[in-house]
Amino acid sequence: MSNKDKTYKIILSGGGTGGHIYPAIAIANELKLRFPNAEFLFVGAEDRMEMEKVPQAGYDIKGLWISGIQRQLTLKNLMFPFKLVSSLWKARKIINSFKPDVVIGTGGFASGPLLQMAASKKVPCLIQEQNSFPGITNKVLAKKVQKICVAYDGLERFFPKEKLIKTGNPVRESLLDIDSKTVEAKDFFNLKHGKLTLLILGGSLGSRRINQLIEKELEFLQMQNVQVVWQCGKLYYQQYKIYNHTKDVQVYEFLNNMDFAYAAADIVISRAGASSVSELCIVGKPVIFIPSPNVAEDHQTKNAMAIVDKNAALIIKEEDLDVDFESKFSKLIASSERQKELGMNIKKLALVNATSQIADEVEKLLKS
Repeated sequence: MSNKDKTYKIILSGGGTGGHIYPAIAIANELKLRFPNAEFLFVGAEDRMEMEKVPQAGYDIKGLWISGIQRQLTLKNLMFPFKLVSSLWKARKIINSFKPDVVIGTGGFASGPLLQMAASKKVPCLIQEQNSFPGITNKVLAKKVQKICVAYDGLERFFPKEKLIKTGNPVRESLLDIDSKTVEAKDFFNLKHGKLTLLILGGSLGSRRINQLIEKELEFLQMQNVQVVWQCGKLYYQQYKIYNHTKDVQVYEFLNNMDFAYAAADIVISRAGASSVSELCIVGKPVIFIPSPNVAEDHQTKNAMAIVDKNAALIIKEEDLDVDFESKFSKLIASSERQKELGMNIKKLALVNATSQIADEVEKLLKS
């Protein structure tokens, strides 16, 4: 029997945000192409978005009763030890029942207990760290897993050097050739050809601060002759949908056709989650990062600065938005040379074969 025909059993765990979920799905899709007979199971956190997004992608998922530790003393923190014990017990049950040949963690609350139990059962494990500054879950797991796939240099500060493989972050296949889709994409969104298009991305749930900024600056953007595709997020759509189709503005809760959104854009304003940064490198458009300050270890600022330091993007911190946004944006749209320079520089940082390389490492673990 060839390796391709073997019925491998593979568990993937990661979630909480799209940045952990979509890389896991991309890895699963690649492995499914290589091993059509493989069985896949996802493990996530019971009440998070992976419980909806993973079944939509065609995979089974089981949920653990787990959440992160809050920064301040809350009732949720008092519940954490009970949730952890419950999740470890259920993770052990899943491992014993499913009997995986390999377990892959892409970060998020649920991957901690699941990989902890898998490692204790001597199941080969791989983690994929998306950020330039790892979260606590992956730092703890690093000692127990066989391989750690990363997207940035310098991660030996946090992880055993001999386990590190620099692969980049998995991204959607549809983004690899967006330049050929520009005309079709502008038509898809009913945008005016020849008019500068600004794409605003606040993440799947949305960014309160970015939404407040855009609402405040709509008149300014109209004066700059800019048309706007504004993904405001699930939590904010009801509040901001009143601006839909006013002043060349289109408001969306969520963008399902991200390849078209990127293809239509001339400039992008985005959070700096790891998956977004990786996608924007492949897309190769001028970007203004507005990192979220409300994430562990301020890793979005670190992700953004890894790009900004290479003269490949601009950054405006949330506390500087009211002072700096109009001047930085005006300066950028006034210089097509600067736009071109940023687009070319960010594209040089793209790691386009990440999904395939991670699957290669998983395959080595399966064969060993």
